[in-house]
Amino acid sequence: MISCEDIPTHADFRALSSISGISIDLRYASPDNFVGRAVYGGIDCAWLRREAADALQIAADWLAAQRPGYQLLVLDALRPQRVQEVLWNELQGTPLTQYLAHPERGSIHSFGMAVDASLLDPQGLEVDMGSGFDEMTLFSHPDHEVEYLAQGLLQPQHLVERGWLRAAMRHAGFQSISTEWWHFDFGDRIAVRRDLPRVL
Repeated sequence: MISCEDIPTHADFRALSSISGISIDLRYASPDNFVGRAVYGGIDCAWLRREAADALQIAADWLAAQRPGYQLLVLDALRPQRVQEVLWNELQGTPLTQYLAHPERGSIHSFGMAVDASLLDPQGLEVDMGSGFDEMTLFSHPDHEVEYLAQGLLQPQHLVERGWLRAAMRHAGFQSISTEWWHFDFGDRIAVRRDLPRVL
């Protein structure tokens, strides 16, 4: 276990601000999230474990080369255990808990090995992905994209933009999940939970 307050001096972590070619808008540091208030409580969460941060740099560089003018937008990175508990308590007893790891098991975010991301266009505007960050509906599920495209509920450009985001992240070794277009894990989830310290 590592206290979040100790992260800035911990050799295994790298600041998001040291990654070139990305923009940072940590949504849980502001009221612009599903809870409707800042949940970080003033703690500095703009960090990833070094291996995940290095991979994010690779993803940013690849995107810049393949699609000039577009940038990765980081919406969440390190999410300490204490913040995960706040989010879980907000949703406990509702079906929406499917979108959060139970605090006992631990979110991969709490190990500094997951990142939530979107894209900015060449004008610096957030790209329309067909659903918003943390929009807890089937519109956000990659495994429903083709059906919703066929029904006209998602547009071709939404899938193109999601495809570019996934391509950049997968190029760098991140894995996507079936329920959130914005979420990417770095490393095997089982190994992360078994081998790495959780940030409290």
